[in-house]
Amino acid sequence: MSDLHSAHLRDIDPTTVYLLAKLRQDVFTMEQGATDPDLDGRDLEDGTTILWIEAGGVPAAHIRVLTEADGTLRIGRLAVAAAHRRDGFGGRIMRAALDLTERLAPEAEVHIDAQAYLEKWYQGMGYETVGPMFLEAGIEHVPMVFRHPSRSTIS
Repeated sequence: MSDLHSAHLRDIDPTTVYLLAKLRQDVFTMEQGATDPDLDGRDLEDGTTILWIEAGGVPAAHIRVLTEADGTLRIGRLAVAAAHRRDGFGGRIMRAALDLTERLAPEAEVHIDAQAYLEKWYQGMGYETVGPMFLEAGIEHVPMVFRHPSRSTIS
């Protein structure tokens, strides 16, 4: 059994905040060897929503949705615990984040910096690659954009 949750950081109980930070640390630092700090202050911003899936009462997947100053939205910090990588949690939490962005601002572009090895997976979800590969935290990434189908093409 798994449950999807969504909240601002200030509304999440401290034990869950700790477990979410540990999940991100386990994935980004311990497994992937990211060279930049994961905790960048953006989780504290008013326009940030944290989404997570719990399995057995413990966070198994995490993602965040950020509202940028220019009105675009940014999804990032997708992390799935190693023990749950074959449970469909990555796709489920990304779809939940895209649903949230559509509710927040259906006309806004949704930006991600995708790890390059997952580029085709994101393209399968409707993302478009919009620039060349670059290094972030010592890991190859590509900039990608998602546009909601309901987005008006009339200016």
